[in-house]
Amino acid sequence: MYLRIDRLQIELPQPKEADPNAAAAVQELLGGRFGEMSTLMNYTYQSFNFRGRDKLRPYYDLIANIATEELGHIELVATTINLLLSGSTQPASPEDAPLKVVKDVRNVHHFINTGQAALVGNAMGGHWNGDYVFSSGNLILDLLHNFFLEVGARMAKLRVYEMTDNPVAREMVGYLLVRGGVHALAYAKALETLTGVEIPKLLPVPKIDNSKFPEARKYEQMGFHRKLYRYSPEDYKEIAKIWNGPSPDGSGDLEVVDGPPEGGPVPNLPEVPEVFAPEYDPAEIAEIAARLMKG
Repeated sequence: MYLRIDRLQIELPQPKEADPNAAAAVQELLGGRFGEMSTLMNYTYQSFNFRGRDKLRPYYDLIANIATEELGHIELVATTINLLLSGSTQPASPEDAPLKVVKDVRNVHHFINTGQAALVGNAMGGHWNGDYVFSSGNLILDLLHNFFLEVGARMAKLRVYEMTDNPVAREMVGYLLVRGGVHALAYAKALETLTGVEIPKLLPVPKIDNSKFPEARKYEQMGFHRKLYRYSPEDYKEIAKIWNGPSPDGSGDLEVVDGPPEGGPVPNLPEVPEVFAPEYDPAEIAEIAARLMKG
């Protein structure tokens, strides 16, 4: 079962203006082949399907625990998209065509299929696909796939970073570059214990340090690249058998942290009556909610 906390893993800056085309690019990091939906569902189903769990507990704990962190990653990316979309249009009567200003944006699905909000899809508007989930049942093969998936996700993040200088998008990407690096290293270390192959030496892929990016460098200076958070009150403690020893960059020892990061608040997204979200007359919905609160 899962425990949900009403906070984001980090605090995102408030956007100064809408940026729907940046939101379209960021969609790839949510619902693309190497997006956060893929990392979430790959690790989740591998943990569901894991055989020999009692004998291989550290590896099960690692996959299951990282899967839980990925839930927070899809929340973070979706929130980034929502912030980038907020303010794209202005309220007006339907006959005045208030959505005309966005008919030529990169991904009109944001304005037709959602309330100017995130899609479970990629930058081209294509839906995320369950065929992206790989769960072979073979531990080494699954871990090798997970390492490849994290490296592919890193490549996508770097390219999206280069597509936009929007501070909201870059803050999120910087954080996920650091956390994705943690996951890639964790899977590499797990594979090394099973095969003896020094897979951690492959990192980072591509060969550009996170320190080259100001938003990622900030989180590394805070030690986020050495921490593996344990997302459970009592379980998944055996990840410490894999996540230990000195950090590859020589900045300190790897550390398992009991509990999630402190994080930041979930933004309160404004109403968008021109797309009927939450309704054409938001005040009426708010009045109904207020009556429920009194009850």
